[in-house]
Amino acid sequence: MAVPAVELQNVTKCFAKVVANANVSLTVGEGEVVALLGENGAGKSTIMKILYGLYGLDEGKIFVRGEQVNIKTPADAMARGIAMIQQHFSLVPTHTATENIILGNVHGLLSIKEHEEKLRKIAQDYGFEVPVDKPVGQLAVGQQQKIEILKALYINTNILIMDEPTAVLTPQESDNLMQFIKSFTAKGNSVVFITHKMKEVMEVADRIVVMRNGVVVDTVRREDTNETELARLMIGQEIVPPVRKEEDTTQSPTVLEFRGVSLQEKGGSRLLDDITFSVHEGEVFGIAGVSGNGQDDICEVLMGQKDPNEGSVYLAGEDITHASIRHRSEAGIGYVPVDRYRDGMVMDMTLSENVFLKWCYDKEWLNRGFIRQKKLNAYTDALIEKHRVKATGWGDIAGGLSGGNQQKVVLGREVDVGSKLLVFNQPTRGLDMGAVDRIHHVIMGEKEKGKGVLLISTELSEIFEMCDRIAVMHNGRFMGIYKNGELTTERIGLLMAGVREEGGAAQ
Repeated sequence: MAVPAVELQNVTKCFAKVVANANVSLTVGEGEVVALLGENGAGKSTIMKILYGLYGLDEGKIFVRGEQVNIKTPADAMARGIAMIQQHFSLVPTHTATENIILGNVHGLLSIKEHEEKLRKIAQDYGFEVPVDKPVGQLAVGQQQKIEILKALYINTNILIMDEPTAVLTPQESDNLMQFIKSFTAKGNSVVFITHKMKEVMEVADRIVVMRNGVVVDTVRREDTNETELARLMIGQEIVPPVRKEEDTTQSPTVLEFRGVSLQEKGGSRLLDDITFSVHEGEVFGIAGVSGNGQDDICEVLMGQKDPNEGSVYLAGEDITHASIRHRSEAGIGYVPVDRYRDGMVMDMTLSENVFLKWCYDKEWLNRGFIRQKKLNAYTDALIEKHRVKATGWGDIAGGLSGGNQQKVVLGREVDVGSKLLVFNQPTRGLDMGAVDRIHHVIMGEKEKGKGVLLISTELSEIFEMCDRIAVMHNGRFMGIYKNGELTTERIGLLMAGVREEGGAAQ
């Protein structure tokens, strides 16, 4: 039998009283793609961080090509041909792609031009187009990920760990990444692919290791399984998606209205161009488009982070165009931002402190200037239970939770804040099927209560499943507003690319 490229035997890792991995054993063969599948917090990233030397193991053994090794640091892992591309990139924005790649790998006097040529050749070999002489901060997310891959290829990696690599990519960029994985492993290299997306698993994986609650529950070959079976293994139960009722919500009272809103930065191009739409009570209004086409700007104008150059914003008939952020929250807008790390939570705070961030001016939670701590803690514990957050209680530090559970906390807080309107900007990006299903049920539940919902997503399946009407966005403009069912995937893809239909778009 061939010696595996990597073998982990009975690896256990604990953080204080929390068992992250318990007796985890898995192998990765030469030229094989192994998908690690599981919910957020299942232990997938932890076991791979142990292999890469970011965490030390408490028990167990690691073998690389049959030799037992002691990997204490990433330098130990890289010396054995192991590299890891993490979900959150480790790049210096002001440095060029070349400078980022050689950082820490080259010492003494060097020629940047020689390294640029070497990197161009590596990129060409794998069909990458990366401007190696441009600052990374000026590049799109997809190009930044290619730079992370080039960093691994530069040190002659033959075992590549990829943690949620498509979480921030467009569908086209994801397809390109799948092609890279196939060509990389065709040369005898190995890939461990941490994901929760069934489509990608079924496209590139040779074997699939399913984890739940820190343990391996099953290992299956791709040809012996299907998406339904994998979902059952991953979640532990069948997933029943929420049912959207077919109804005309445009006759209901208007909750949110944008009237001719345009936004332009000084000396720059227009970020938003004459945006006009309305969201009604009991309606889920979707905005579809590739990231970076103005969706975030709509949210920032709506929440008061940016003032529009033209146009007006109304909430239930009230002009809030120039209202404060605090006033908008108190008026009944709940907002789940695209970046929970930057805009949604303070990671060093407890869960109850994070929940209190949106209530800190509300007298209901204060007693003569002091926080009603018992009431706040009880409320936070009830939120944890209601939204099935994997946490021990209100005192847990937010940064200690998995991404999906952090998102559930933000969601729970904002659903209660948003008595009239809920704004979701990519609410399920990077989350597993269980967390996605939970968020979808919450959204449909709030719709049934008569709240208006603005849902921004790059996932077309999510847009089609959840929304009553759909606006397609490209380059700061709406290409049209459609009832759900009027657009096929092909037509919406063309609109997202900026290709207008003959005769204009429907309204």
